[in-house]
Amino acid sequence: MEQEYYMKEAIRQARKAEKLMEVPIGCVIVYEDKIIARGYNRRNTDQNTTSHAEINAIKKASKKLGDWRLEGCTMYVTLEPCQMCAGAIVQARIDKVVIGCMNPKAGCAGSVLNLLNVPQFNHQVEIVSGVLEEQCSEMMSSFFRHLRAIRKK
Repeated sequence: MEQEYYMKEAIRQARKAEKLMEVPIGCVIVYEDKIIARGYNRRNTDQNTTSHAEINAIKKASKKLGDWRLEGCTMYVTLEPCQMCAGAIVQARIDKVVIGCMNPKAGCAGSVLNLLNVPQFNHQVEIVSGVLEEQCSEMMSSFFRHLRAIRKK
């Protein structure tokens, strides 16, 4: 399945974050059936609050297309976007977001809030969730289990 192929690419990006001891979140942006941008969480590495997978990928996609508007693009992300990333997705005019696993504590694509579909905004985003959900969820769980084990030592 096409969605699974691209989500596997997002998972590859998340693994890069994990190697840096960052929360393993990865993202790819697809335009006309091609990956035009990749991103992963680098918040601690960059010491930058905004260095989330989605933001990093949006910056690259905008540069690649030469436009801040990413109409016609689909974002694949391993974890449901937070409020900052959901806002950036709406601002970038991304058509569709495919999510691996939801984030009941901070997700803003339906869990806590749904900022991608606020009727008053001038852009709404199609949401597909649960693509390779088990893989994405287990990646997060095992990362935090590992982190807790390290902190106990």
